[in-house]
Amino acid sequence: MGHTSLDKIIALQRNPANIRNLCILAHVDHGKTTLADCLVASNGIISTRLAGKLRYLDSREDEQIRGITMKSSAISLHYRNGDQDYLLNLIDSPGHIDFSSEVSTAVRLCDGAIIVVDAVEGVCPQTQAVLRQAWLENIRPVLVINKIDRLILELKLTSQEAYSHLQKILEQVNAVTGTLFTSKVMEERAEKEKKEVEEEKESKILSGDQVYDWSAGLEEADDSQLYFSPDQGNVVFASAIDGWGFSIQQFAHIYSQKMGIKAEVLLKTLWGDFYLNAKAKKIMKGAQAKGKKQLFVQLVLDNLWSLYDAVVTRRDKEKVEKVIASLGVKVLARDSRHSDPKVLLSAICSQWLPLAQAVLSMVCEKLPSPIDMTAERVEKLMSVGPRRFDSLPEQTQELKRAFLQCSSGENDPLIIFVSKMFAVDTKALPQNRQRPLTQEEIAQRRELARQRHADRMAADQTAAESRSQEGQPAGCDSAKMEGLTLKDSQPEEEEQQTFVAFARVYSGVAKKGRRVFVLGPKYDPARGLSMMPEGSSAWDRVPAVPHLSVCSMDSLYLLMGRELEELDEVPVGNVLGISGLEECVLKSATLSTSPACPPFIPLNFEATPILRVAIEPKHPSEMPKLVRGMRLLNQADPCAEILIQETGEHVLVTAGEVHLQRCLDDLRKRFAKIEISASKPIIPFRETVVRPPKVDMVNEDLGKQHKVAIIHQVKEEASQGRPSDTLHVDHSGLVTLTTPNRLATVSVRAIPLPQEVTCLLESSTELIRTLEQVNMSLREGKSLDVSPRTLEAITGLKAQLESLLQGRKWRNAVEHIWAFGPRRYGPNILLNLVEGYQRPSLWQCLGRGDQSGEAGAQAACMRDLDNSIVSGFQLATLSGPMCEEPLMGVCFSVERWDIQSAALPQHQDSLEEDSLEEDSMSHGALTDSGVEGSIETWTAGPCQARRRTQAASADCYGPVSGQLIAAMKEACRHAFQAQPQRLMAAIYTCEIMATAEVLGRVYGVLGKREGRVLHEEMKEGTDMFIIKAVLPVAESFGFADEIRKRTSGLASPQLVFSHWEVNIIYGDTLLEGECIRLT
Repeated sequence: MGHTSLDKIIALQRNPANIRNLCILAHVDHGKTTLADCLVASNGIISTRLAGKLRYLDSREDEQIRGITMKSSAISLHYRNGDQDYLLNLIDSPGHIDFSSEVSTAVRLCDGAIIVVDAVEGVCPQTQAVLRQAWLENIRPVLVINKIDRLILELKLTSQEAYSHLQKILEQVNAVTGTLFTSKVMEERAEKEKKEVEEEKESKILSGDQVYDWSAGLEEADDSQLYFSPDQGNVVFASAIDGWGFSIQQFAHIYSQKMGIKAEVLLKTLWGDFYLNAKAKKIMKGAQAKGKKQLFVQLVLDNLWSLYDAVVTRRDKEKVEKVIASLGVKVLARDSRHSDPKVLLSAICSQWLPLAQAVLSMVCEKLPSPIDMTAERVEKLMSVGPRRFDSLPEQTQELKRAFLQCSSGENDPLIIFVSKMFAVDTKALPQNRQRPLTQEEIAQRRELARQRHADRMAADQTAAESRSQEGQPAGCDSAKMEGLTLKDSQPEEEEQQTFVAFARVYSGVAKKGRRVFVLGPKYDPARGLSMMPEGSSAWDRVPAVPHLSVCSMDSLYLLMGRELEELDEVPVGNVLGISGLEECVLKSATLSTSPACPPFIPLNFEATPILRVAIEPKHPSEMPKLVRGMRLLNQADPCAEILIQETGEHVLVTAGEVHLQRCLDDLRKRFAKIEISASKPIIPFRETVVRPPKVDMVNEDLGKQHKVAIIHQVKEEASQGRPSDTLHVDHSGLVTLTTPNRLATVSVRAIPLPQEVTCLLESSTELIRTLEQVNMSLREGKSLDVSPRTLEAITGLKAQLESLLQGRKWRNAVEHIWAFGPRRYGPNILLNLVEGYQRPSLWQCLGRGDQSGEAGAQAACMRDLDNSIVSGFQLATLSGPMCEEPLMGVCFSVERWDIQSAALPQHQDSLEEDSLEEDSMSHGALTDSGVEGSIETWTAGPCQARRRTQAASADCYGPVSGQLIAAMKEACRHAFQAQPQRLMAAIYTCEIMATAEVLGRVYGVLGKREGRVLHEEMKEGTDMFIIKAVLPVAESFGFADEIRKRTSGLASPQLVFSHWEVNIIYGDTLLEGECIRLT
């Protein structure tokens, strides 16, 4: 197929039924970009000879040098399948774990995905990750098993062995998909059972003769379109580097004509345990049992193996000529005479089994169009946070129809999702690109150049004559003037960067210059509709609405890999680039012309940014340029984070070493354009406490004397920085601290959380954050419709905590949880064990009534300065006492909280003295003889609480509140130090594929860097070993380079952040095997 014109692509954009938005997903080095080159070459954009060598979609210099993709790039292709023309918006994504955020941005904009798997390496860690991402985004995948030539040339497998190997790869991929499907079915089954039980309880009491249904629901679930199977047409076997690929359908069509067997029969029997009985001229089952060759081996693989044997291995010219004649292909003389046999092989295979035809036909037939978007996916995209879809405003729910119908009328709302922002040189934009000159313009410019030259020669001659008369040396001034002219005519033009949004139109038509609403992630459509006039648009002067802004789409672009083409409008269902949004969109956003549109759910990132470096300019005067450059980098990279420390340092947080190097190169060359210096990586740690050891380092029993000595040591350390009369530590580790004004006293104890609880809290971060949002709304008296799925998840979290927190010291602990921290959703717990203080439960959303007034009444029972205790706890868990790192796995129980009447503000104008005495508080039944002043028991009704709230409102940020926050923070720190302390190091999971001869060298590097090998296994059918190990992040810098050097490039590690592990001694002996995992 020749080059497709821009007008043809614009025409194809108007038919959403024939549009396919797809991305290529795979593990690193499995051949994604080579496959993309072959598809791009089918449109005549690049030469077929350069496919696989040019790496057209890798436009960055460092991508070409390293040979890996670092960013997702899009290109629009045209393909004719039968009598239908299709527009394919193809996105190539990275496979390296450091750039998995780019995969997330690509997957959100697509309806389907091509999963590429190396035929030798099989399913790798990143293959599982991209399959999970595709599943979470509800997009349909198809499979390409690539690099089959390696089975022939490297592993030297026979065709029969290769068939068994390919079967195992298919089983591995289907096992991953089946696991995801099973978990979904089990969740739906659990929800269904819960509803049925509730309905039966309401209708009647369960009868005694009921039979228990133990089925999991998998038998009824439809999985016909779930798995990959060649006979379903969703698998292609390929060698992208050699330019060939095929599906079962192609060979079924070929052999149906040659053998006279129906194509439908061949389609069902070409893959499977079938063989050809030549005598009976029948296709029969049971090839393996009878020792016969399977049909796939006999008709497909044997032909490929013989072709490679003739062309590459033996170089048999006579046999090659016979093959060329039998296949009916035309080979150029220069290809047949080429010294590299792969050139001849590629020339034959690309005509016999063209890869682009096999893959693009499968894409057109098996992947859905934008019109086929499911209602489930639409509701999932539009349901942000705890709210369920049917609780959204009616105008918002009506937008679902626009999604499903792919409406593109004038009155239909425009909905666009921006998945990322990427930087482009301003000169590279289409409007700034130099256009080719016409013949008339060339002739005019030639005449002007001749005229200028003649004028300059005449002026030089006149100047020479005048200088000769005055006796000055000729040419001196002219040389100076020429130098000045050249210097003035060539000013230093600084290359500017323009940000282009990588987006997709989900509804309506995007037009150049159109104004749209930019919806932030916290935008509430119900609140926006109530605050804005009915029927208002982005062109109107709208009132200030939280998390809503207005901007104009300056230009629209068609993404064509390394180039952009300017468009006037883009219809629904297409991927596009938008300029003019850099002031309103940071990384991702939702754009719409309707204020009823909710923001889309945030992107799901697999990698966690953990690698930190401090950055400063070489010349301090260039600090403003560095600040501007880091701001641009933060906007251009979906995963990078920019922090400014209290010390004033600018810290860059990245996902790994390769990601860090790319960010530093971008800062130096594109964004800041200055010389910068980066510190050594800042290693992240976590602080925790453990149970006191029962034996010392020589296994002798530790008695009470040693424990008392620890308490005395804490007392001595504390007394150095604070008067001892305000701090008291008892032998059990309970810390009692009084504020400097002697008006408030708190008693706190630190307890180590069980490992399982810490794991649960770490994995439930988003759910705890949602729980906090719900509680905040209830405290404010607002009604919030929470989705049943969210309520069920919160119930499950509570039940899991109750099952894990067992024992005497954890009795009713879950009901007494005050807060989580740090940042209100971390892996630490604050317990309320103050006698007589019944504050609203953290789980009040599970048992609240229908009326929101009850929630308001509950909120009124909360004590004044309650938030001060929580704020002190948050500050204490955010930076621990050992090295100011966040805490992890620690429970702080507040066992006493006393506050004197003098702590309350005195307002003579508004409140009488007797009311203040009546409303004075006593937090805790215990009284301390060392604390002066009157302490009263807190018993207040709603009215009294209301008066007390009015009285304390002026002091919510006053000195009492501030001192209470500081006292709570110090009490938590001292309680932490009263227990055995530990530092926790960040740990990577490391997967290495290596051959047997370099296995010892891999172990040597791991041992040198304090790594631990968990297990190793040999990949069946190959000489490759898969080693799974754990490695401290602190020891990982330069690890990949050292592995490659020591093994001569035969082993390459893949590092993924896994968990935090206690492995650093502090104060006590290290307890072996203590480990907190984040899985």
